[in-house]
Amino acid sequence: MRPKKISLRAFALALLLIALIAPAFLHAGDNRAARAQTPAPSPSPAPTRDERLWKRALALHRKAIIVDGHNDITEIMVDEGYDLATPSAGKYHTDLARLKQSGLTGNFFSIYVDRKYASADFAAKNYVVQGGSARRAIDLIDAVYRAVEKYPQDLVLATSTADIRRAKKGKKIGALMGIEGGHAIENSLSLLREFYRLGVRYMTLTHNNTNEWADACCDAARHNGLSDFGREVVAEMNRLGMFVDISHVSDKTMSDVLDTTKAPVIASHSSARVFSNHKRNIPDELLRRIGRNGGVVMINFYPVFLDEKVRVAGLERDERLKAQRDALAEQFKNDPKRLQEERQKLNDANPIPNTTLSMVVDHIDHIAKVAGVDHVGLGSDFDGVPN
Repeated sequence: MRPKKISLRAFALALLLIALIAPAFLHAGDNRAARAQTPAPSPSPAPTRDERLWKRALALHRKAIIVDGHNDITEIMVDEGYDLATPSAGKYHTDLARLKQSGLTGNFFSIYVDRKYASADFAAKNYVVQGGSARRAIDLIDAVYRAVEKYPQDLVLATSTADIRRAKKGKKIGALMGIEGGHAIENSLSLLREFYRLGVRYMTLTHNNTNEWADACCDAARHNGLSDFGREVVAEMNRLGMFVDISHVSDKTMSDVLDTTKAPVIASHSSARVFSNHKRNIPDELLRRIGRNGGVVMINFYPVFLDEKVRVAGLERDERLKAQRDALAEQFKNDPKRLQEERQKLNDANPIPNTTLSMVVDHIDHIAKVAGVDHVGLGSDFDGVPN
């Protein structure tokens, strides 16, 4: 273990990439306790800036190949017609100028497929007009292609390590893609293969919803982890060379994946449960198994996932505002976008404490110690949580 080197790397990467995080986020969890594990280490104090260390860290950061494992700006590009070249500080987390300023070499654009696209009711009403899960994924993939075509001086489509190295050499951002929500393949290995041909290089097996072959972290279990077809999906992803992403899945699904896979896995945007007892985070025993598997856990910057105090404060706020939230849900039941906006206004009027940069560093150091220094990365979840 090389704690001195780990801390320097953590300070550089976290400080530069977390600078764009919004000051408060909507709580997205529930109040069921996750299983007990090792008591959390005491959080580090907020770091003070040492100019000599800062210069060394910045030099390391600029020299390194840095990849963000998860960015949700793609949905905004499709639904709101957002152009990546438009400065968006204060509104979104992501724009081309800030991507380049951050020192990133690669950015995984999330192909996030909302669970509504998998519902039979939605398909029955909207299939001819909008299609289902696969159609939604195609629309998002197309948005990434169009951005790369429009800004070739800034972006390059990346589907391999060689592409990433070329992006670094050319001072461009490698645009990678990962599907978020295995329901996007509509239970078809043929569709899985087609998404790989289009450039998708990882798939999160579930979102927060259990699908027809894998149990999710935040939904009722139906398969006791991974179903037989789910194991076929993992095997085919291994054969293709597509990363199996275990963010969002249940602990049992994670365990089943690690029993099944023949290749290293990733958790594209998850953090350590020891610091925030949320089911989206990963307990130490599974962190150790991921390390032995050769996989990587990419730290999510969402304060609720970083800090137990923030998670608990969010639960308490949800309970305190339950009547108002329920009233909004009824009032805007036919307008999900407006409902989200109104709930965000309610949260903004009732803020909860934020966390500090040092918590990101604590997660990095903890996973480096538990899983190993080669098994921790960054998965910001920028634009996947509300401003």
